[in-house]
Amino acid sequence: MATLLAIGTAKGLFLATSGDDRRSWEITGPHFPMTGVYAVAVDTRHSTPRLLAGMTSSHFGPSVATSDDLGASWDEPDQAPVAFPADTGVSLGRVWQLMPAGPDQPDVVWAGTEPSALFKSTDGGRSFELVRSLWDHPHRPQWEAGFGGQAVHTVLPHPRDPARLLVAMSTGGVYRSEDAGASWAPGNTGIRAYFMPNEWPEFGQCVHKVARDAGNPERLYAQNHHGVYRSDDDGRTWSSIADGLPSDFGFPMVAHPGRGGTVWTFPLVADGERFPTDHRCRVFRSADAGGKWEPLSVGLPEGPFYPAVLRDAMCADEATPGGVYFGTRSGSVFASRDEGDSWSLVAAHLPDVLCVRAAAV
Repeated sequence: MATLLAIGTAKGLFLATSGDDRRSWEITGPHFPMTGVYAVAVDTRHSTPRLLAGMTSSHFGPSVATSDDLGASWDEPDQAPVAFPADTGVSLGRVWQLMPAGPDQPDVVWAGTEPSALFKSTDGGRSFELVRSLWDHPHRPQWEAGFGGQAVHTVLPHPRDPARLLVAMSTGGVYRSEDAGASWAPGNTGIRAYFMPNEWPEFGQCVHKVARDAGNPERLYAQNHHGVYRSDDDGRTWSSIADGLPSDFGFPMVAHPGRGGTVWTFPLVADGERFPTDHRCRVFRSADAGGKWEPLSVGLPEGPFYPAVLRDAMCADEATPGGVYFGTRSGSVFASRDEGDSWSLVAAHLPDVLCVRAAAV
């Protein structure tokens, strides 16, 4: 079985495939050249994997395309698959997240968008409908735009209870549903918003990314706009796990898909200085749910290193041992086939890397 690494960039989608246990890679692309591909998903719930790509063209606008032959051909509907109803008075900026639901909902795919909204597909990602309950939430008029825009960038279905769903947005924070999206409640207790007059608000936090623990689905990890947190009650309350990291600012947060307690992140100096800490290329890993952190840099570039890693530009696969991947804003993509202990270069000189997703195909 091969490993597929989908790499969304500011100028198209690149697909890297490895058939030798992630030692070497063959790359095709760009697919959808000159479009920004902010969201990619590899849906492996069916016998034939489906690729989904959310791209934005400066000429044609945003859309979602699907492929059932690993990118050899693509289906892009004539009508935009994700679109706001006319009565909302807004238009779609881009799709920030594509997330297949659990295996008990094999045709459901969720989409998080800019402006901040959630859409649901029941046909495998070919068409989507706005989730009105979140759009009509009384907090929505007070959600603001972060530095990268106002967007729902995280969608996390609960793996054991299809009625439970979590989204995160910048800004606005974490919201939870326990009734399949019919209603929503904020889940930000313990997350600081240092930039607000009340630094501990009910909502309004600038959460950068949330990941769910594989061993304990009630456990979540969050990278905030200054702050790294863990929740042990499915996002109701949060506590800091930033001790041991060189900085509490960054964007990605990736949990091991097969083993509980293991999580990776890529710290940056601060919101006003978005360079890697100490100007070094280092991934940080915790194997005890954030109790301790260790830097990982074997095989990564040495010397001064300045590119950042964006919120969806890091991921992990389900192989054993696990593979970890990240792409930079300078167009380099790195892979580890031993859970971060060592790294190798997959690709260089690509456009700005916006997102990466990996799966066995």
